[in-house]
Amino acid sequence: MIYNMQMKNNFYGSLSVILFILYLCGSSPLLSQEVNEQWIKEHYSKQELMIEMRDGIRLFTVVYLPNETNSKYPVLIHRTPYSCRPYGVDHYHPQLWKTYWKEYMKKGYIFVFQDVRGKWMSEGVFEDMVDMPSDTYDTVDWLVRNIPSNNGCVGLFGISYPGFYAMKGALSGHPAIKAVSPLAPPVDWFMGDDFHHNGALMLEDAFGFHTNQGQPRRHPTSVPGKRVEYYRTDNYSFYLCQGTIKNLTRLTGDSIRFWNDMVQHPDYDEWWKARDLRRSCHDVAPAILIVGGLFDTDDCFGAWNLYKTIKKQSPKTDLRLVFGPWFHGSWAQDNFTSLGHIRLNSNTSEYYQKNIELPFFNYHLKEQGNISKIPKITVFFTGSNQWKTFDDWKPGNKNNHSLYLHENGILGFEPPENPSSSTGYLSDPSHPVPYMDGVQKNRVKEYMVNDQRFASRRPDVITFQSNILLEDISLSGEITAEIYAAITTTDIDFVVKVIDVFPDDFSYDGEKYPMGGYQMLVRGDVMRGRYRNSFEHPEAFVPGQKELIRFELPDVAHTFRKGHRIMVQIQSSWFPLVDRNPQQFVNIYQCDEKEFVSSGVTVFHEKDAASRIIFSTLQ
Repeated sequence: MIYNMQMKNNFYGSLSVILFILYLCGSSPLLSQEVNEQWIKEHYSKQELMIEMRDGIRLFTVVYLPNETNSKYPVLIHRTPYSCRPYGVDHYHPQLWKTYWKEYMKKGYIFVFQDVRGKWMSEGVFEDMVDMPSDTYDTVDWLVRNIPSNNGCVGLFGISYPGFYAMKGALSGHPAIKAVSPLAPPVDWFMGDDFHHNGALMLEDAFGFHTNQGQPRRHPTSVPGKRVEYYRTDNYSFYLCQGTIKNLTRLTGDSIRFWNDMVQHPDYDEWWKARDLRRSCHDVAPAILIVGGLFDTDDCFGAWNLYKTIKKQSPKTDLRLVFGPWFHGSWAQDNFTSLGHIRLNSNTSEYYQKNIELPFFNYHLKEQGNISKIPKITVFFTGSNQWKTFDDWKPGNKNNHSLYLHENGILGFEPPENPSSSTGYLSDPSHPVPYMDGVQKNRVKEYMVNDQRFASRRPDVITFQSNILLEDISLSGEITAEIYAAITTTDIDFVVKVIDVFPDDFSYDGEKYPMGGYQMLVRGDVMRGRYRNSFEHPEAFVPGQKELIRFELPDVAHTFRKGHRIMVQIQSSWFPLVDRNPQQFVNIYQCDEKEFVSSGVTVFHEKDAASRIIFSTLQ
């Protein structure tokens, strides 16, 4: 009997220790339960509300509230132009149990979704890349005053366009907003996000997005608009056959408001500047966690540049940055271990979710954990496939390095000495260089790491390649392209690509694609030549006159391994990813097909005109 009592006491003592540890960790026995639709409906109630803004406009808002009312819970808000669907109090959002959001549900969070002004079930008029911070302020104020069991701490988050709204909410000034995570937020649709890069129209994304999301609505609705199917063939053929932007505008009619406004503003004027999120990031009060993908086809520019802007304009903000080897939004997947044909050797999305995002919000909204364990900067370096942490970005050497173009397609670290040396090609807009090999109907998200061997074989793409590397080289931060060139017409685009050339004997176990000699696109971007000196005031080229074209490519974090080579490709079309430049100094949005002409391009690699790429490396 004494033995049994002793065993019993030991059991309850051990159980107390376990429960105490769970309490310290902010956990509960419920955390071990499987979270599925039934679990969510048993533990959460759904409410649908119309919250009135200060100007009388009402915004449709969905609240998922824990049924357990003995505790206080933080509020996590997701504001979106893409709908709070599914509508109806009996229909729950499947991402609450199908994604890592279920970890928030287990922890006890009040989840809030809201249709932004002018979209879906909300009242008002929608304006692209324009948001009233007061909408977030008024929403938060209403929630903390009226939703029972909230602890007065609010977080905002969202991927892509919802990331833009999250950042706008961070600027609203409401004291209850403690933590905000803009994930891949667009900041400037002319300079580098979504629909333009350096003034060049990202044709396929712009047309596809606005003809779908830009459809007008007459009144608040829960029913999606009918999507117009503009083509049934492959994308290259469709856009080439349409010929001009003017023809695409005729195809859509006058219904797509932003598209029609956009074509009236071909240059970087005040209309575009008013939509630049970077102009208002002063004195940001909440803690900020910015997240981006190194191979994000949509908003790679936005995440890097929002971080740099807040760092400069609001130096006292608790600011963190994460960049992983992801395409748009893939950090939210359960398992992300490869991108296209490139393997990453670990579950990168799980690492981010467990080690960074969840601890970030738990600390700021629930006062759990230790924020010092989340580094200021966390970046995944492809090639070496390693997470690296830093106190600041840029982490590279203070002295920049250069790779110079040389004759005979050589790329080297020493500047050219030849007083007269160049490479030429003919850019024919009737046969533009495709951005991908093969045939596709829609833009392929993996193109940013895709094999470039198909482009190396084209006569209108010039290629420069280094010797085999004798040691690893890790590029970090911005890449700057400096191209000395002359053309035979009055305008041209320059596409510069930095490529990792794999050894001829390289292979992955079980991979059927021929990886030996793979040319992995590490970073590529386009510069519309007319903007080489000013985005506000475009200038024509003087035919035959040598000029410097200098532009920044988005930041990079990549290790070129020993035994690999570095390659640079230069071309003047990237279709239909980028619209065709008529190669004459005309209004591209209004010109006719007859104004598209071929242009001879000469790229110089000589002593006094040394074309190069400039980069930083890790110490």
